Amino acid sequence: MASRTASKDIITLRGSTAIVSEFFGYAANSILYNRGVYPEETFERVKKYGLPLLLSQDEGVKTFISNLHKQLSEWLEAGKLQRIVLVIMSKATNEVLERWNFSIETDGEVVEKGISREKSDKEIMREIQAIMRQIASSITYLPCLDEPCIFDVLAYTDTDVAVPFTWTESDPKLIANPQMVKLHSFDTKIHKVDTLVSYKNDEWDDQ
Repeated sequence: MASRTASKDIITLRGSTAIVSEFFGYAANSILYNRGVYPEETFERVKKYGLPLLLSQDEGVKTFISNLHKQLSEWLEAGKLQRIVLVIMSKATNEVLERWNFSIETDGEVVEKGISREKSDKEIMREIQAIMRQIASSITYLPCLDEPCIFDVLAYTDTDVAVPFTWTESDPKLIANPQMVKLHSFDTKIHKVDTLVSYKNDEWDDQ
């Protein structure tokens, strides 16, 4: 009689760190593309997570994302990263229009003892796919950004982490009376990432 066995994959701290930091790079590119922060023609189509995604070919963006990846990897592996926020602002006024918030919960036992966890790679990929699809469909639930915009990334770390020389202390770049949309999460069993986007509610301006 035929049988079917569900397999689990061993997830190490380093492996989980690689999954999460890589995810941030692709998510940031997808946000910049789908929110029109950079021109459509500056992106190149690639396949990742079983989906067609777009990567910026702008040298400034590529360097920024590469440096971000290295720094996030260091913080994630040390269990020091609490949250990453991609902020979209008006280029003319610096007013914050959107905050893409990625909250991270880290399994402290894994960081302290160097143990591993088990979870199917395919299951993790399916969870990431769901987030990427929500980012790609953001035009259906977020207001149109009808002005030139810029972006920045904020990192929330444990208080004992020294600020790298390429980063600066920042205000939280909050939005007054924001609307919020909770997106899917994914979990490697070592790092759990919850996603939330908040945006400027223009209805408040009309009152």
